[in-house]
Amino acid sequence: MDSVFEVVQTLIAVLVAITFHEFAHGYVSYKLGDPTPKQTGRLSLNPFRHLDFLGTICLMVVHFGWAKPVQVNPNYYKNPKKGMVLVALGGPVMNFLIALLSVFFMGVILKVTGGQVTVGYMGDIIIFVYGLLQMLAIINLSLGIFNLIPIPPLDGSKILGAILPQDKYFKYMRYERFGYLALLLILSFYVLRTPLNMIMSGMYEGIWFIVSLILGV
Repeated sequence: MDSVFEVVQTLIAVLVAITFHEFAHGYVSYKLGDPTPKQTGRLSLNPFRHLDFLGTICLMVVHFGWAKPVQVNPNYYKNPKKGMVLVALGGPVMNFLIALLSVFFMGVILKVTGGQVTVGYMGDIIIFVYGLLQMLAIINLSLGIFNLIPIPPLDGSKILGAILPQDKYFKYMRYERFGYLALLLILSFYVLRTPLNMIMSGMYEGIWFIVSLILGV
């Protein structure tokens, strides 16, 4: 039964992380004057509009993955380079905020229960919710961190592209078609997975430290 609960918690966390990540990209672009995300149906909290099959499976299995990129048109921005950086950062920042809120409410549960979960139906609900919040924190931190890697189609590549001079940017984007292969190699052969896990664990512990100071747990 515990394994079933864990699968359900992971699935919910993945859907929430991906949906809000991509919605944030679209919303930031839309607020900067770009109608493309709305026209393509990406200003939506329907997870099925944002799922990338392979990226979702990777998130479920190894807790690192990606979603279907939101189409944007930087020509609508007053400052295209600055706009692209803001749009690219929107998704990871959203993930980090969700992780922060998740850990905060984990702390609230510990504060209210005194760290002692009662047995019975109510206890089972509290345990499930606590586990779900923990998985939300882990998945959102993982998605946010992973997407900052500067490999297409991840957000880090768009941030790097906005910083690079135009001639170097076009040279860099020649390798875009190899992006998915590079991501699979990273995840399949544990390339970067250890440092990514260390970064995720460090952020998770840092958030817990802040929450513990605020709530006194």
